[in-house]
Amino acid sequence: MTIDTSIVEESEELARPSQAPATGVMPSAPRRSSRGPRKFLFLRNSKAITGMAILGFFFLIAIIGPWIAPYDPSARSEDILQPPSWEHWFGTTHLGQDVFSQILVGTRGVIVVGFVAGIVATTIGVIVGVTAGYVGGLGDESLSVLANVFLVIPQLPLIILIAGQLPTVGGVTVALVIAITGWAWGARVLRAQTLSLRRRDFVEAARANGERTWRIITAEILPNLTAIIAAGFVGTVAFAVLSLITLSFIGIGNTGEWNWGTVLYQAQSQLALQRGAWWWFVPAGLCIALLGMSLTLINFGIDEFVNPRLRSTGLNARSLRRRGIRPRIGFTPVVYEAPTAGAAALAAAKEDRA
Repeated sequence: MTIDTSIVEESEELARPSQAPATGVMPSAPRRSSRGPRKFLFLRNSKAITGMAILGFFFLIAIIGPWIAPYDPSARSEDILQPPSWEHWFGTTHLGQDVFSQILVGTRGVIVVGFVAGIVATTIGVIVGVTAGYVGGLGDESLSVLANVFLVIPQLPLIILIAGQLPTVGGVTVALVIAITGWAWGARVLRAQTLSLRRRDFVEAARANGERTWRIITAEILPNLTAIIAAGFVGTVAFAVLSLITLSFIGIGNTGEWNWGTVLYQAQSQLALQRGAWWWFVPAGLCIALLGMSLTLINFGIDEFVNPRLRSTGLNARSLRRRGIRPRIGFTPVVYEAPTAGAAALAAAKEDRA
């Protein structure tokens, strides 16, 4: 068997960087190496950055809102049902109350309830789910039965029932009620993931080395569940915010504490839509939509960070843009890769053999 040297020489000419591409698109600059650790990859996601920016804005308003509010949200005035103006940016209510001040002051209640409920529910879910998945046996069965009981109970009716029976219903009380009724789904997901992790090689190696149970859980299992815990936390916060607004909108809770649901409750009870006072309920609705969108975008960013398929798709799109290729929907660009000399010689050898 002989190998034609002319074919090898032609392949080496094609493999040179100065050679123009035969087909497809050739990058104008050499491609940078993608090896090495990708630190802070989550913060490179545009959806996550947008969601965190909107959420940070609401956090800022929750902190400084009561200080920068131009009026007392409960103070009455003679400007009754006035549309937005320079004096009242979001208009006034039927009692002359400033809607803009109500939105600013009410942001703190929404953020506090949402995140307190998210922290408490996530903590309970992590304790129950990871313990049930790692311990197994009777403990797993008992905790799984407890989680299943809370799963089948309708959450919103249970929250309404519990909140309606309490003598005083404040923001923290509502957050605790939401957390107690909203931890089961996260616990089930964490239990399933822990069951798949407890038989992995690194966990078995730690157990064989004599590591204690708490050390294995905190150092080996929980770091691999961080993204799932974060996604569950974001979902719980969104559910807590919607539950608080729903309770306030139907009149359950302390109507003296301002939040966006209280604003909607007063607008609905005073027939703001029939009166044409759109400025009374539209700002609160937009704030709810923006906060929900920010949490959803953060959740999408976590999903893309965890899912290798979604993450690789995003990285490929960015790498193509850096190389001067603009990907279009329904079109996958073909990048020419010059064959190496060894590959060309092997192909020629196969042709000679044939």
